[in-house]
Amino acid sequence: MAIAPKTGSLVQAVWNGVVVAESDETIVVEGNHYFPANALKKEFFQPSTTTTTCNAKGQARYYHIEVEGKKNTDAAWFYANPKESAKRIAGYVAFWKGVKVG
Repeated sequence: MAIAPKTGSLVQAVWNGVVVAESDETIVVEGNHYFPANALKKEFFQPSTTTTTCNAKGQARYYHIEVEGKKNTDAAWFYANPKESAKRIAGYVAFWKGVKVG
């Protein structure tokens, strides 16, 4: 599993035309930008009960994103207690399901 250093340039996560997270301290893992938890605009995030397991990183938990009445189910994920090889992204959040990151 390749973990790149922190990016150092501002990266935004946008869904439904709204910036839901932004940071200049994302960590890129397997092509995904992981944002520090304090980069999330918390008003758009709702906890999900969904979990999945990655052999390399451990158990992922999810957030729903809701913007202007539209909900994107399980569109963000994080590893609260990742395996040793992924400890650097503990608590960092990544996106998919149409969330544009760049």
